[in-house]
Amino acid sequence: MNDERVQQVLQIEKQAQEIADSAIREAEQLLIQAEQEAEALIEKERTAAREEARQLIAKADAKDESARILAEAEEKASRMNNLANGNQDRAINYVLNRVAGRE
Repeated sequence: MNDERVQQVLQIEKQAQEIADSAIREAEQLLIQAEQEAEALIEKERTAAREEARQLIAKADAKDESARILAEAEEKASRMNNLANGNQDRAINYVLNRVAGRE
């Protein structure tokens, strides 16, 4: 009867060891899976951040380009206005001289 009890205890210990080994293997697999999922999530967020940064830079460049074009247009308009004012003065003098019979 003692041999039978010893065999039962040994069998229970063997089953306990198998359960513990199985739990360790499962924990290792879960750890590997969690690391892989974390790496995938990190890469996904990096990609999204890079795309957002690219879009922000493109918007900033577009704003800078718009500001440059507007400044050039304002400068050109100012030159044209000054030129027109100068020509207007000459035109008025020409007309006055013609009316006065000086030309």
